[in-house]
Amino acid sequence: MNFLRLQALLFLCAVQFLTRIPTPRLGAFEPDWISRSARYFPFVGLLVGLVCAGVFWGASQVWSGALPAILAIAVGVLVTGAFHEDGLADTFDGLGGGGTPERRLEIMKDSRIGTYGALGLGLTLALKAAALVDLPPVLGAWAIAAAHAGGRGASVLAMRLLAYVGHLERGKWKPAPAGLAWAEVLTALVFAGLPLAVLPFTTVSWTTAAAGLVGGGLLAVALALTARSLLGGYTGDVLGAIEQVFELGAMLGFAGAVALLQGRP
Repeated sequence: MNFLRLQALLFLCAVQFLTRIPTPRLGAFEPDWISRSARYFPFVGLLVGLVCAGVFWGASQVWSGALPAILAIAVGVLVTGAFHEDGLADTFDGLGGGGTPERRLEIMKDSRIGTYGALGLGLTLALKAAALVDLPPVLGAWAIAAAHAGGRGASVLAMRLLAYVGHLERGKWKPAPAGLAWAEVLTALVFAGLPLAVLPFTTVSWTTAAAGLVGGGLLAVALALTARSLLGGYTGDVLGAIEQVFELGAMLGFAGAVALLQGRP
């Protein structure tokens, strides 16, 4: 199989794994393609983010207040099938409810949502929406796209830096994630950084962009370190949670920078 055809198949594999977007049948499939397709996770995230950004900008031309933000978040949930949100809820349940790594992993595989998961998911979505309300349409649209791409980039980096501790026979990711080469990680990070390339053509300042990316990075690192301490590494659910908290931190950073630059208390 030539290089370009393989990359196209890996991209389609990433789309199928992360979203509900209809794609052509792959035909052939190799067991490690999901892991190898991780290089395209941020690019798929960017595409999802662009859809959500378009909804946010378009809705902002009609409505004010929270409605554009809620619609953009809802569309993201629909496009991905709540894939990352499900991981966030399971991770919060496991990290908050178990006393040992084994018990935490067992809780995370339970399909029922508990108190920690419900509160974590609800508060995360509410905080993202509240932060988006404070952003003007152009900045909000860019912020959504950047957060989606960056969140997937953070997840791919966690795959490289942490050990996989999920249940091999019961995990959503089969076969278990294989170790990523640094070249694959760097490719993913390049895709994650694509929104920065259009900054000179927007009204978004570098200060605002940096604040959001730092905010997202801090929350992602905090969750990754917590997972390493309490679980010994990551699972697929943890990767979804890292993506979601990166989005949250990014939105809080963007909104905070806008408030400070406008001189608001």
